[in-house]
Amino acid sequence: MSHNLYAQIDRAAPADLGGTALFDGGTEVSWRALQEQTARLAALLRSLGLQRGDRVAVQVEKSPQSLFLYLACLRAGVAYLPLNTAYQRAELSYFLNDAQPRLVVCRPHAEAEARGLAGAAEVLTLDEVGSGSLTEAARDQPAVFETAQVAADDVAAIIYTSGTTGRSKGAMLTHRNLLSNARVLMQAWGFTAADVLLHALPMFHVHGLFVANHCALLAGARLLWHRKFDAQAVLRDLPRATALMGVPTFYTRLLAEPGFTAQACRGVRLFVSGSAPLLLDTFEEFERRTGQRILERYGMSEAGMICSNPLHGERKGGTVGLPLAGVSLRIADDRDRPLPAGRVGSIQIRGENVFQGYWRMPEKTREEFTADGWFRTGDVGVLDADGYLSIVGREKDLIITGGYNVYPKEIELAIDALPGVLESAVVGLPHPDLGEAVTAVVVPRAGATLSAEDIIRALKCELANYKVPKRVILVPDLPRNAMGKVQKSALRERHGAA
Repeated sequence: MSHNLYAQIDRAAPADLGGTALFDGGTEVSWRALQEQTARLAALLRSLGLQRGDRVAVQVEKSPQSLFLYLACLRAGVAYLPLNTAYQRAELSYFLNDAQPRLVVCRPHAEAEARGLAGAAEVLTLDEVGSGSLTEAARDQPAVFETAQVAADDVAAIIYTSGTTGRSKGAMLTHRNLLSNARVLMQAWGFTAADVLLHALPMFHVHGLFVANHCALLAGARLLWHRKFDAQAVLRDLPRATALMGVPTFYTRLLAEPGFTAQACRGVRLFVSGSAPLLLDTFEEFERRTGQRILERYGMSEAGMICSNPLHGERKGGTVGLPLAGVSLRIADDRDRPLPAGRVGSIQIRGENVFQGYWRMPEKTREEFTADGWFRTGDVGVLDADGYLSIVGREKDLIITGGYNVYPKEIELAIDALPGVLESAVVGLPHPDLGEAVTAVVVPRAGATLSAEDIIRALKCELANYKVPKRVILVPDLPRNAMGKVQKSALRERHGAA
């Protein structure tokens, strides 16, 4: 059996290659076209001299051709390096210097800058409609290509972490990592060739690039392509879909549409949420409106998906569910000793989904694994009596105030439950006496009359005094990254001086 992930996708293609693999607006892309386009691009990579293990850095807009390029990299045995389209010159300089790709694919308007940063690497372009020098160069390549033989532990992709606490780290994900996780998810979420997955996620992140694409393609299902998330456009297309993967923002925006009803999504069997915490209010309102429960899951760049609420069985709001098949998970103390259910501690995992290590950072890789081989995720959580995991926060977000440890999630849950609160984020800010002061940044609901004093007064009845925020800041919204995750580093920078 081939270890190449693309070879397994190829095997999953239906017997009728004329059938649709991807809907892109009014255009249908057949499985035959997908095979031919990936062959041409893989042949182009080979013609440019790229060998097994070389890197291809890609910063382009979402298009079917961006998917073909990713699949072509798998097919040719080279490592795919997706870059967020929001990254600017200094960030790109770091990534390109660190990864040293042989090829950089960028947007046409960024070509001159990319050439200045790429060193000896080849630079080609790809725009949002699939045109550019990459497409031109591939046009005359053969439409057949023998998929490269790779080892299971060959690197298929490098995903750079956000780097909020230092240099960004390139997580090396192997063909084994990606394929094992995809197969588990297909089974856990019941994907078959009859599915149509509405894909409105970006292509530079684990959720959109791996989870969504792999579940659909390895099941022989179809992708219903949206270049970006637009609530009204998604609502119009829901009758054509059987599944939607999204971030919490997708669901809050859908719930703001009057036409989002049980009738509108009656054909959708599965709504998945991840990449950021889903508010319990959103979970409950979604169920009231549609009669369905969102399936929340938990994953990260270094391991793909780790936990999921069950497809069949209880989906507990406020939790990310149970460890997936083949994933071992434990809660540990600061000496890596396992803790019982109900105790808060560090989330540690192991399994075939766990990455190979950080690109060119062997010491950092060793630091992140325990002596007995468990990966320290950096997240803090707790298991309930049924084995469901709740995320308490990130270890780096732990607040130490007056010698006491405070987990922001506990305070955020208490604040979010107050009347008139839409959402909140709790951070620690420098304090001359306490070391760090618990600080809450709160977004009121539209029309609500809230004051900082009211919130603090209410919390004093709910929490120990050392957990009660010393300061509450009311804001219209919270800063988020492209996947909807609140950027607490931005809050600390914005409010720390005060």
